Parts: sequence; C-alpha cells; structure tokens
Amino acid sequence: MPGWATIFCLTLVAGAAMPLGAVVACVLHIQPDWLEDEFRHSVIAFGGGALFSAVSLVLVPEGSAALPAWLVAACFAAGGGAFLLIDIALDRIKSPSGQLVAMLSDFVPEALALGAAFSSESSGAPLLAGLIALQNLPEGFNAFRELDAARAMPSRVILATFSVMAFLGPTAGLTGYFLLSAYPAAVAGIMLFAAGGILYLVFQDIAPQAKLDCHWAPPLGAVLGFLLGLVGQLLAGG
Repeated sequence: MPGWATIFCLTLVAGAAMPLGAVVACVLHIQPDWLEDEFRHSVIAFGGGALFSAVSLVLVPEGSAALPAWLVAACFAAGGGAFLLIDIALDRIKSPSGQLVAMLSDFVPEALALGAAFSSESSGAPLLAGLIALQNLPEGFNAFRELDAARAMPSRVILATFSVMAFLGPTAGLTGYFLLSAYPAAVAGIMLFAAGGILYLVFQDIAPQAKLDCHWAPPLGAVLGFLLGLVGQLLAGG
C-alpha cells in the first residue's frame, strides 16, 4: 500500500474514534443516576488526563527538540493566549464547545505529526495512530455530552458533525506527509502552539467539570488517562 494511503487509513481510523465516542455517549444510560454522574465525570477526567499526557509526553518533548528555547516559549505562550481569546469568544456567544475545541486542538497537530513521521519511515507511526484513537474516544464522549446537555443542536446533527470531523485526520495527516515533512520546525511550532492551548483548556474547562463532590473515581480517571499516554510513549520508545 502506498505511504499516503496508509496515512489516510490510519488517521481516518483515529478520527473515527470521535463519532464512536459520541455514539457511546448517545446510547449509554446507567442507572441509578448517581452512578451515571460518577461515570460521566470519570470519563471527563480520563479525557483530561489523556490530553495532559499528550502535552507532556508528545507535543512538548517533540516540539522542543526541534526549536531554540526562546521559540519554544513563544509558540507555547502564543497557544495559551490564542485559546484564551477563543474561550472568551465562546463565552460571549454562549457556546458550549470547550471539550470540542480541546479534542480538535489535540487531534489535528498529532495527525500532522503522524503524517510527517510516516514520511520519514518512523516505526512508531502505527502505534501513534492507535494512541490518538484511544485519546479521541473519551474526548468524543465528553464533547458530545457537553453539546447535548446544552441542547446546542439535535443529537443526530452532533453525530453527523463528528463523523465529518473524522476526515480532519486524513486531511492533516496527508498535509504533514506531503507538505510539512521537509519543515520539521514548522511541525514543532504547531505542536507547541497546540500544547499551550490544550493546557489552558484542561485547567479552564475540563478539570473543573471533572470534579464531583464526595466522589473519588473522577480523579482516578485522570490518573488512568495520563497512564494511557505514558504507557504508549514507553512502548513507542521501546
């Protein structure tokens, strides 16, 4: 199979985890209500842990390896500042899209990096695609629940939108494969920019939603989400 076709398939599978997570959120109803609340908050925390692992184990280390310290700091700070402005804009228009923005800000730069890594015949590319899919599953679950709870749009429309967004993976992956593989500094800057934005969103939007009084499973979910990324990183490195 040609390299570009492999990238298309890997990133499409990774992107398909977003609507799959949304489908699970749509059909899953746990009784009693307190158990469903605890499960939902645990999944939110799990997604936050997975995002935090992407920042600390993939995006920052990979991005900082290719740039001087001052540019690392500038790209990271720019990402945090940009997502601050996005968050303010979403609040002013009363849009419940924090989880959705976090999901896409993680998925798109990782797919770009995946395409660039595959063009250099990296043996860890298939594993990275699997890790992206595992991250997208709880993030799709959380983003659907957030939008559905706010009655932002009908459930069918949310599911259809997530299905279309799955193709952002192949778009980003092929862009990295054909255009950005020769510009590692540009890929590094994108990864650091996304890392700053994700870190802002984790502490502004995701972590506060994960807290549930008198329940202790959600913090454990964050630990397990981070552990998912850590184990994947160790496997990729080993």
